[in-house]
Formats: sequence, C-alpha cells, structure tokens
Amino acid sequence: MSSWKKAAKSVQKTHRERHQPESRQHLGLLEKKKDYKLRANDYHEKQSTLKLLRKRVLNKNPDEFHFHMINSKIKNGVHREKNKSDRHTPEQMKLMETQDLKYIAYKRHLESVKINKMQSQLHMLDAVNETKNKHIFFVDDGDEIRNFDLAKRLDTHPDLIDRKINRPRLSKLQEMRLPDIDDKMLAKLEQQKHMAYVELRKRVDRERELMIVQQKLEARRALRRKGMEKPEVVRQGSKEGAPIYKWKFQRSR
Repeated sequence: MSSWKKAAKSVQKTHRERHQPESRQHLGLLEKKKDYKLRANDYHEKQSTLKLLRKRVLNKNPDEFHFHMINSKIKNGVHREKNKSDRHTPEQMKLMETQDLKYIAYKRHLESVKINKMQSQLHMLDAVNETKNKHIFFVDDGDEIRNFDLAKRLDTHPDLIDRKINRPRLSKLQEMRLPDIDDKMLAKLEQQKHMAYVELRKRVDRERELMIVQQKLEARRALRRKGMEKPEVVRQGSKEGAPIYKWKFQRSR
C-alpha cells in the first residue's frame, strides 16, 4: 500500500487552467499565460525600439548634411531615391538587381525568336486599322456612276469589300469548300486574332525592356573595368535608353 502511494506521488499532475466563467462569457476567451507573454514581449520590444529612436534623435547633429538628404524623398513612410525612380522603371531595377548580363541576353534572344515566329504567322496585315492607299475607278458617264456596283467591279462578294487583304474573287469562292461559320464562331475568331496581336505587342515591349536593361548592364560592366579613367557622361540613363559615356582615347602598347 505504501509503495502505491509513493508511485502516485511521483506522477506529474496535469496542470489545467480554468476557463472563462459563465458570468463573463460575454467578454470573450480568458487570456492564458502564454497569450500574456506574447503580448508582453511585443510591448517591451516596441518600447525598446522607441527608446532607441528617441536616443538617436537627441544625439543627432542639427547642422549635419548629406547629399542623400536632397537626392531622396519619403513616400509612404519609406525613403526612396529620386534619380532611380526617374532613370529606371521598377521592372528594369528588379532585373538589374537579380539577373546577370548573360541571362538577360538569353531571355532577349528567346523573346526575339517568339516575336519573329508570331510576325510570320500574323503577317502584321491587320495591325493598322486605317490605310492611306486609295483605289480609283474611272467611268465614262454619270449613269455609270449612279449604277456603279463596287462588288461587281471587284468580282467579289459584298461582305468582303471592307477587307484589305485576302479578298478572293467569285470564281475562287465557288471552287473553295468553306466550312459553316456562324456569327458566334466568327466573333470567336476575331477575339483570338485580337488576343494574338495583344500578345505580340506585349512581347515587343518586353524585348525592348530587355534590350535597355542589357545596355545598362554593359555600361556598368565597362565602368567597373580596372585601369580605366573616369569617362565623360554624354547622356544620362533614362527609362527609354541606357547612359552614354565617352572614354578618352588611349593608345594600347
């Protein structure tokens, strides 16, 4: 019996925290110690940060000046460089910070290949909605002008008159085996063609961005070469182009 009592004493008793009393249920869950520790640690961390910032402000020299004070600005509580936002787009800055020159050249090559492939398929024939070309017909008298039938003169179907390309004649239309296309299918084809041109335009813009980033990276690499004098700045870099530098000519030995 005594051994049983000793064994019972050695067993660790499970600690259970009481729940929220029924009379206080409207106040929500009862805060436990682990919840209090998290809240207390967060409070003390914020207080120590405020204390450190207050100390830095008191020890700051009011006459101190640095060029970064005029070359940066605060936007949404964050310091941002003025010249970086003016000379590079966010996409260009991200690429220049994360990728190297070989990768940029490789991605630009892939984009150019895809652009050439899409241009060969679309032919860029419907990219321009308006054309300056004119087709002039000569008639003999006024009666022929009043009775002039453009579809008959062009020997094509009236629905194909507005087309600028691929306007077959009636003889060719009779020989062709055309599928049954309703208005829904025609609208779907027009939408697919429109999306193809939208994708082509985006790829062209992407290839141009990669070209600008590649030129900027090449300029940075040239500036980091050892033994080279500081070049003259011909044109500052911008969103539309890389900077241009002019080095003094040195005769190689």
